[in-house]
Amino acid sequence: MENQNPLQNGALEGAVGNGGRSGDGSALIFLGTGCSSAVPNAMCLIQPSDPPCQVCSQSLSIPPDRNPNYRCNTSLLIDYCSSDGIRNYIIIDVGKTFREQVLRWFTFHKIPRVDSIVLTHEHADAILGLDDIRAIQPHSPTNDIDPTAIYLTRHSMDSIATKFPYLVQKKLREGQEVRRVAQLDWKIIEEHYDKPFVASGLKFFPLPVMHGEDYLCLGYLFGEKCKVAYISDVSRFPSNTEYVISKNGAGQLDLLILDCLYKKGSFNVHLCLPQTLEAIKRICPKRALLIGMTHEFDHHKDNEFLMEWSEREGIHVQLARDGLRVPIDL
Repeated sequence: MENQNPLQNGALEGAVGNGGRSGDGSALIFLGTGCSSAVPNAMCLIQPSDPPCQVCSQSLSIPPDRNPNYRCNTSLLIDYCSSDGIRNYIIIDVGKTFREQVLRWFTFHKIPRVDSIVLTHEHADAILGLDDIRAIQPHSPTNDIDPTAIYLTRHSMDSIATKFPYLVQKKLREGQEVRRVAQLDWKIIEEHYDKPFVASGLKFFPLPVMHGEDYLCLGYLFGEKCKVAYISDVSRFPSNTEYVISKNGAGQLDLLILDCLYKKGSFNVHLCLPQTLEAIKRICPKRALLIGMTHEFDHHKDNEFLMEWSEREGIHVQLARDGLRVPIDL
């Protein structure tokens, strides 16, 4: 892997602000850019069509680290270097493919640990990797280690307590054996832009969005020198949230990372490409990177289309890809 460079994919994947050279300053690392079921789609491989799905069948012949159409669950790692030179690693969401992402991209980018976790919501593609956090924590058969801070809403906390009671309980029942599990320090946050929190030195502003009309999800705004909004699961923006991240509202974003499930049509719980591009035109960031794609998207071909769209509309937009590292001045 040392001799490969899987991250070369066009000018729009360069530094944001004065991000500097690779290894210097802060950076955003895309651990996953795919939908909940990930890409390749398993059905395309076990029951192939005629002709076969080009995007999914490609995964059988090209190593995933050199295949931008191989996509794990959406997740972002923030490699945050503060002004005093202290470096912290903050991850947004730990979904079903978290262990694979660690093996592939932590090793490639030499990420030694995770200092904080921030969750957008409690769906499977955002939290089912929580058990695997123990694999990147110091080994202790008695769980005698410093816990990793994890920031989430009360609703997510209640859901996780049902799914993973052993990660949440503080005391063992009488006679219960000690078992090694991930050690997490649960920190409840509020679903409001006016209620920011600080994770490992970086301030986050929650961005409530609709993920279907019956479900509130969070995106996040962060960065002082460069403003970044990360919104992975959205079907509609409440007006207050859109105002906060819009050029004609509270101020222009340097980078918008935005949900984009399908190439055509619409979907009830996610934005698809037509709605994603309309939202980008309204919000008008300096640059946008798309995430959450299904196997409908062919990375290189669709980025060619987006390059033409970008030149026409004056907003740089591209599909992100797993393993992409974007230097950024936070």
